[in-house]
Amino acid sequence: MNEQQKKAVIENYIQAYNNFDVDGMTKDLHVNVVFQNITNGEVDLTTNGIFEFSTQAEKAKTYFSTRKQVIEKWSFQENKVMLDISYEGILAVNIPGGAMIGDTLELTGQSEFIFEENRIINIRDMS
Repeated sequence: MNEQQKKAVIENYIQAYNNFDVDGMTKDLHVNVVFQNITNGEVDLTTNGIFEFSTQAEKAKTYFSTRKQVIEKWSFQENKVMLDISYEGILAVNIPGGAMIGDTLELTGQSEFIFEENRIINIRDMS
């Protein structure tokens, strides 16, 4: 895949994420996709395979009434694409000892997408 093709796949993934569209998020994922969420250098969530990813993505939809990731910067290296991301979401649930329903969560971070067989095989979200 060339850079433009990888960019289109990632843009479709982000758009589907913003629209709470799990089918759209998974359409270009490899069946063996590995997803990791990393907060302050610690892995706090890992899914292995498209089924676990889809199950977690469906669950995560319930946490926010709105959510939006915006790509701020692209970096391409062979089969890997790194993004600087800004994120904003309005909570649909209370976080114990923290934010409440209706509060806005704003974050910045990086996302790493690795491609294999013209599909996304690995996603790491880091904040």
